[in-house]
Amino acid sequence: MSPEELLVSSGQGDGTVSAEKPSRSRLGLIVTGVVGGSLVALYAVATPFVAPALRKVCLPFVPATPAQVENVLKVLRARSGNLVDIGSGDGRIVIAAAKRGFQASGFELNPWLVWYSRYRAWREGVHRSTSFHISDLWKASFAQYSNVVIFGVPQMMDQLELKLANELPLTAKVVACRFPFPTWIPEYAEGEGIDTVWIYDAKVFKSNLHHGSTEANQQKT
Repeated sequence: MSPEELLVSSGQGDGTVSAEKPSRSRLGLIVTGVVGGSLVALYAVATPFVAPALRKVCLPFVPATPAQVENVLKVLRARSGNLVDIGSGDGRIVIAAAKRGFQASGFELNPWLVWYSRYRAWREGVHRSTSFHISDLWKASFAQYSNVVIFGVPQMMDQLELKLANELPLTAKVVACRFPFPTWIPEYAEGEGIDTVWIYDAKVFKSNLHHGSTEANQQKT
């Protein structure tokens, strides 16, 4: 091969390489953008679900079974007025209660679940008798509610006992699902296994709180 032919061949090779480099660079940018965008989207969706688990006492979202919902409504069948579901999740308890005539509210830390609950309430025609709030249960006051539903976890129930006993009116009833309160004495229970619910009378547990405070003060003196 002559020197001229070698020069032409070399020039053609350089042109191919230089054309491939921008193409690979663009492909790398596209891949990086797709991966980065996916991670941002995943973070936005997952953070509200993961964040509660990083707290000292978390209230995880575990959807209520149809039997649990029905048992809650059974123990409250003679009740009326307003109702609050603490840790309302996807809103199924609130929506079911609204259909039974309650003015029902839900408190939930996860904004995605709150927005979904509002959509479900609108779709099922009870948006005028329901409300959903993005709130930490420990920072909210439940003093205005006469019917309280809680799907708690054992680690939080003793603290929640004290909070509710201090805040709720004497006319209130509290329904605990899955896990009973550790020291309160229920009026009765409904259901079996994980579908069991316990109902408590505020007059009883507030009286016990008062007696406990009185005894503690007497011991100090």
